[in-house]
Amino acid sequence: MDIDFEKSGGLVPAIIQDSATRQVLMLGYMNREAYEKTLATRRVTFWSRSRNCLWTKGETSGHFLELVDIKADCDNDTLLVRAVPHGPVCHTGTDTCWGETNDANPLLFLTELQDFINKRREEMPEGSYTTSLFKDGLNRMAQKVGEEALEAVIEAVHGTDNRLLYEASDMFYHLIVLLASKGLRIEQVAAELAERHRPGWKKH
Repeated sequence: MDIDFEKSGGLVPAIIQDSATRQVLMLGYMNREAYEKTLATRRVTFWSRSRNCLWTKGETSGHFLELVDIKADCDNDTLLVRAVPHGPVCHTGTDTCWGETNDANPLLFLTELQDFINKRREEMPEGSYTTSLFKDGLNRMAQKVGEEALEAVIEAVHGTDNRLLYEASDMFYHLIVLLASKGLRIEQVAAELAERHRPGWKKH
């Protein structure tokens, strides 16, 4: 990655984003040395303009930013750093430097689960329940979706809310397995629902 450190006198802005929640956590500045140390240690390091030295986030508090990846913008003079925060990011004790809470949207986990299931399909590790579903074939996977949907219906009518959530979770998991077997993703289902929500949408 060819970063233009010279455009702004040796420093480039580094926007820090939580890799899981997509929340923007803070803004810092990196010179080439900070950038290279970040890559080498996998802990986000900045150039402190006030202290005029390198500064690894968390070196005092223990609230490190574990590097996931770094991308440069279209002009190669601003960085987007995706990281895993270990504790509050702001020195005031808040999750972000804007005082926001860094709560994960649970819906984002569906993408993570899909990625995990796709990896299971590629690697097919022994002893994995997901592997056994792929080995059993399409008919068995479709049957499991039906079974879990029926159990969710039963809990909705005769059971408790907790049991309904449990069975609905089983149903979603098996549906994602079924989608993965067809080379499809849960995001495509979300896109279909979003399309149906548009004014003027007509049933196929």
